[in-house]
Amino acid sequence: MDGTLLNSIAAAERVWSIWAQRHGLDVAAFLTTIHGARAIDTITRQALPGVDPEVEAQWITEAEINDVEGVVAIPGAVAFLNDLPGDQWALVTSAPRTLALRRLQAAGITPPAVLVTAEDVVTGKPDPACYVLGARRLGVPVQECLVFEDATVGIRAGEAAGADVMVVTSTHLKPMVTKHPSISGYEKLQVRRSADGLLCVQGRDE
Repeated sequence: MDGTLLNSIAAAERVWSIWAQRHGLDVAAFLTTIHGARAIDTITRQALPGVDPEVEAQWITEAEINDVEGVVAIPGAVAFLNDLPGDQWALVTSAPRTLALRRLQAAGITPPAVLVTAEDVVTGKPDPACYVLGARRLGVPVQECLVFEDATVGIRAGEAAGADVMVVTSTHLKPMVTKHPSISGYEKLQVRRSADGLLCVQGRDE
């Protein structure tokens, strides 16, 4: 969701900067580690003495729910999603459900029928469990799914699940070296339905 369907970087970094300063971390260095991962996993990796990751993750979630200023859809994302049958795509995000729905609303994106959030898995990305679960809820093999990702941990999760991966670079400040196809936005993508009912994504100039 964050970085693939909508841009919430400014809001997320405002909240995480406050948290990092409070705990004496190098803010600039720390902010490079937060994207694509669950808050509880990001906090746990810091191994800060006397810090309860669950309590801190809840603080992060509540602060992010209250700060959606500047949250906008990735270019072309809304139109692209409106062309998809609502029961044939899933949102798989490291964000908690309440925060995911809040940001989708702020960006003007209607949630799909299948929503996999931080609460639905024991281990977050790069573990592939989230994408495997999303495919299962859609009723299709994960190997027949196309995962849209922007962060390294998410790309690794998609790869480990056995899905195809499309990298969304709209929010990248630096080029990402990847073996996967990439897009800067969704304006040039279109969706077609094959004879067996599966969806095919291709460029509009094809």
